[in-house]
Amino acid sequence: MTLANKLAEERRARLAAERLLELKQAELSAANRKLGRHALALTRKIGRTEAEMTTVRDENARFRSDLSAANQKIELAERRLWHSIQSIRDGFAFFDADNIMIGANSAYLALFDGMDEIAPGVAYTRILQVMTEEGIVDTGDLHPADWRQMMADRWHKPTPEPINIRLWNDEYLRLVDQRGHGGDVVSLALNITETVRYEERLKAERERAETANRAKSAFLANMSHEIRTPMNGVVGMAELLADSDLTEEQRLYVSTIRNSGEALLVIINDVLDYSKIEADKLTLHPEPFDLERCIHEVVTLLQPTARDKGLVMLIDYDIFLPTRFVGDPGRIRQILTNLIGNAVKFTLQGHVLIRVTGVPEAPGDEASIHVTVEDTGIGIAADKIDLIFGEFNQVEGAQNRQFEGTGLGLAITRRLVEMMNGRIWVDSDEGKGACFGFQLGIPVAECGQPQSPHLPAGLARAMVVDHHAVNASILEKQLRQLGIDVICCDSTPRALDRADASVGLILCEHSMARMDGFELAEALRDKGVEAPILMLSSTPDFAENDPARGLVTGVLQKPLSRAELFAALADLPDPAPPAAAAPPAATAPSSTAAAPADPPGPPEAAQSPDTPDQPPEPDGPRTLRVLAAEDNKTNQLVFRKMIKDLDIELSFAANGREAVAAFHDFRPDLIFMDISMPGMDGKEAARAIRKAESEARAGDHVPIIAMTAHAMDGDREDILQAGLDDYLTKPLRKQTIHDRIAQYCPEGVRPPLPEPA
Repeated sequence: MTLANKLAEERRARLAAERLLELKQAELSAANRKLGRHALALTRKIGRTEAEMTTVRDENARFRSDLSAANQKIELAERRLWHSIQSIRDGFAFFDADNIMIGANSAYLALFDGMDEIAPGVAYTRILQVMTEEGIVDTGDLHPADWRQMMADRWHKPTPEPINIRLWNDEYLRLVDQRGHGGDVVSLALNITETVRYEERLKAERERAETANRAKSAFLANMSHEIRTPMNGVVGMAELLADSDLTEEQRLYVSTIRNSGEALLVIINDVLDYSKIEADKLTLHPEPFDLERCIHEVVTLLQPTARDKGLVMLIDYDIFLPTRFVGDPGRIRQILTNLIGNAVKFTLQGHVLIRVTGVPEAPGDEASIHVTVEDTGIGIAADKIDLIFGEFNQVEGAQNRQFEGTGLGLAITRRLVEMMNGRIWVDSDEGKGACFGFQLGIPVAECGQPQSPHLPAGLARAMVVDHHAVNASILEKQLRQLGIDVICCDSTPRALDRADASVGLILCEHSMARMDGFELAEALRDKGVEAPILMLSSTPDFAENDPARGLVTGVLQKPLSRAELFAALADLPDPAPPAAAAPPAATAPSSTAAAPADPPGPPEAAQSPDTPDQPPEPDGPRTLRVLAAEDNKTNQLVFRKMIKDLDIELSFAANGREAVAAFHDFRPDLIFMDISMPGMDGKEAARAIRKAESEARAGDHVPIIAMTAHAMDGDREDILQAGLDDYLTKPLRKQTIHDRIAQYCPEGVRPPLPEPA
């Protein structure tokens, strides 16, 4: 090889090496650049990591500080909690799910008098055992083992019931245990010693109060009996004496005695009613009754007093309102008597108006009834309106009383209305009158509305003659309800002027200014008016004896109820043909159909006891035999005098044993039985008689009527359960005894009551 070739190859090798060197240098530069960038990234990352580490260190330091503060607070709260638990009087303890004590306060541990065994770590069952073995708890009638078993069974329940235990020192604890979700139990031992002793004192006080209340009730019942027994003699003898021949002065004395006795009975009844209400012993006895008739009965009872004072008593009963409801008629009548009686008592002149309104309801539904009693009396002062329904409160002052009374009537009325779920109120203007009202929600009875009468043919127009506008308005509304056109006249001259042939009926007031009802009837007949005349009178018995009675068709009791008006209209004669018309006096029918019927009398063929010269035939009816069992001689005399006019054979028994013996020997048809008698009382005697009837006289039943001074609630039911048939409260009334004798008189004996004149 030539040198040139060698040089060329060396040059080519050198160039290749130089190119390789350049290449490696380029790769090394690229690697250096990449390494530099990576180093820069690592540097930045390290910086960030160092910053984060700094932040973490700061936060860690803060967290350690917060944790230390939290631990301090927890320790403080725990100290405070335990301090509070230690300071409370009641015991407090924790138990875990295995019933091991975790902790307890000093009050809980003090029960065990410092026993080292009772501390955290002791089991609940061991605590129970220590309590019985050391005599800490009084197990009462239970054996200690039974008591522990009972407590353990209670402890293991999911929700243990609180229980009271008695300790050895007569203190009481109430254990209240609450089980948590993890099975831990929080136990509280509450000291209820004061509460138990307070309850025992309350119980003792309640027993003393109940004993005192029973003693009061017994005292009231006994005093009622003891007062009514002599009052039977006072009132009964006064009533008998009033029927005898007396001078006017003597009659005044007798009337005063009887009125005073009856006033005393009203006071006794008020006190008894109020005591029964206070003791929650008064009960209501709902039954169907006629409200309108009930009001009229009360008004009729008070009518003599109102008539003596010259008062007009009016009743405005809503014509669209039913009359029959379901309630306690006796208590509703008592409410009405108190309100209407007060209105009459405190009204010296003017009128007393009883107004009844309400919303008509279907039978069975409850109707809201509003009853108001308006008067023109002395009224009530504004400062006494709020006190009027209180106990022993009256309109007048105690030093200048003009009107008598206990002051209990309105208090009893308010309580009775409230017992019926009603309300009562009063409006008054002193010196001008008062208006008492009450509202009741009572069910409507079946057939609550009175049936409209069958009117005579052609009766299209009626005339009402009454100087009192309110009464005329009431009659006008009642007649217009029947489709009758009404002409109202407030004076007799106007009635005479307007009466003509178109008037088919005349209703007139008995007592009027220029001429009374009978004089008006004479004037109308003289004028040729032939229409029937119905006269309204507050004294119908007196009006029946007037010589001009034959000129009027009927005399009706005032105030007039719808039922009585409808009955009188139904009994009106149809108009007679003109040719056959009879004189008014001859065609006037009797008023007995329009007025309330008297009790039926004996048959005309019966022998009157006033004619001893005409004895009954031997085979005719025998005399009624009556046995009266009464230990009080005065009451025997009163009873004998009250029935002296009756045709009966009377025998007396002084006690229950004599009554039973007389039942066998005397064979009475009717027995009046006093309840309180020495030895054997009336109830025992009645039971003995009923037993004798069932054994020896099967099918026979002698009526036994109680005569008693007992008037407390429940006395009637207790007496009737002993086998008696009826119940009379002393003081006895002559008419009441006669009514009972007529009611229970058996067949086959002569009628004991004399025939009516």
